[in-house]
Amino acid sequence: MIYTKDNPLRVCTVCSGYDAQCLALNRLREHYPDFDYELVAWSEFDPESKAPLERQPAVIAHNALFPQWKDRNLGDMTKMDWERVPDFDLLFYSTPCQSISQAGLQHGFMEGSGTRSSIIWNVRDAVVAKRPKFLCLENVKAMVSGKFVGMFNLWQLVLERLGYANFAQVLNAKDYGVPQNRERIFLVSIRMDGDMPRFHFPQPFPLERRLKDVLEDNV
Repeated sequence: MIYTKDNPLRVCTVCSGYDAQCLALNRLREHYPDFDYELVAWSEFDPESKAPLERQPAVIAHNALFPQWKDRNLGDMTKMDWERVPDFDLLFYSTPCQSISQAGLQHGFMEGSGTRSSIIWNVRDAVVAKRPKFLCLENVKAMVSGKFVGMFNLWQLVLERLGYANFAQVLNAKDYGVPQNRERIFLVSIRMDGDMPRFHFPQPFPLERRLKDVLEDNV
């Protein structure tokens, strides 16, 4: 499948934040003018916030960057009726890391545990209902640490049983042009529609930028 302006890549993001994923797709569009995408739905919701949804900080940031899609926020992903969501080709799910990160209490993300990170299991509902061609998870490196790698492998097994091939790797931002030592686990899952899919993570390259190159003069 080739995604073009006449046949844009249909994207859905959950735990969207301000949607750095769409910023990356914007950059891809700059490099490949024939490519295009559409954010058909997104989900950003802070269960601990007392503010109305449209006044929550992450939602404000998202709407400032992508005002054309401000009416497509579906809110709480754990309460979503996926059958009513438009079909999409690619699902990004950067679910909360607070219960996994070494900076937190590391209560984990076991299904049914009620931790913030355990809402990753709600993503299964989206996969079952919509059967997107591509899935992409991003989370802290601790997700594949000795303490949590068993649960991470269980999540991969769930996706395999749903018909997806998985490709996982820890990537560091400093290896891809960003002057920051920031390691994250990425899991790319591709629906198997016959032959075994192939996927290769990008090769690292020497860092030539420094922190002062990206700092703003006037903040």
